[in-house]
Amino acid sequence: MSATHPTAAAGFARAADDYERGRPGYPPEAIAHLVAELGLWEGTTVLDLAAGTGKLTRMLQATGATVIAVEPVEAMRRVLAEAVPGVEVRPGTAEAIPAPTGSLDAVTVAQAFHWFDARRALPEIHRTLRPGGGLGLIWNSFDTSVDWVAALQALVHAHQRGEPQYGRSAWREELAACGLFEPLSEHICGHTQALSTADLLARIGSTSYIATLPEADRDRLYGEIRALVADLPRPLLLPYRTDTFVTRSA
Repeated sequence: MSATHPTAAAGFARAADDYERGRPGYPPEAIAHLVAELGLWEGTTVLDLAAGTGKLTRMLQATGATVIAVEPVEAMRRVLAEAVPGVEVRPGTAEAIPAPTGSLDAVTVAQAFHWFDARRALPEIHRTLRPGGGLGLIWNSFDTSVDWVAALQALVHAHQRGEPQYGRSAWREELAACGLFEPLSEHICGHTQALSTADLLARIGSTSYIATLPEADRDRLYGEIRALVADLPRPLLLPYRTDTFVTRSA
């Protein structure tokens, strides 16, 4: 099995419970688009890759499709199995997917494609798909057009140590260059997550590079966040932009 990025492996192992508590799901508009474009319904099989605690997995179950969740971090798999009963959960990575060749109608990836070694993952995803099978990618990102959210993101990003990031990765270029998939279609929408202060700290604590900070540094950051949101109405309304991409195997 291919190795998981060390920050992802360590951070998500420590933060699995915070991830389940603090991370949002995905807006119905984005899910409806993903489901329609991928053609998910009863009788189809979709593999949710790097599924985390199953934030997308549980929403795919509602389609009636057979859903398989693959996740490399054991702590995340444990929470996923509890949160999404009945789904098949397998250990595995994007570079070594535990699925037979040509066995899947679709693969989905939520909040994770930027962590992959795309030059290895894309041929592996293509291998598992039936001819014309679909690949769906989705990300929630903070809507930094809101002042306090921009300030929150700045506090968090100050602790980055070069980890892969959705907005700073060359994944689009790598997907186009591999020659295995059709051009991407893109859908953008917004949604809002209602949070308590404790929920917000869990949301931030679920970030891999925050989870791996020394405890004193993490506590200092949490204090800065508490001060930032102290005067805001409750519940806190955290806005997101959701980007959804769909392509098919060429």
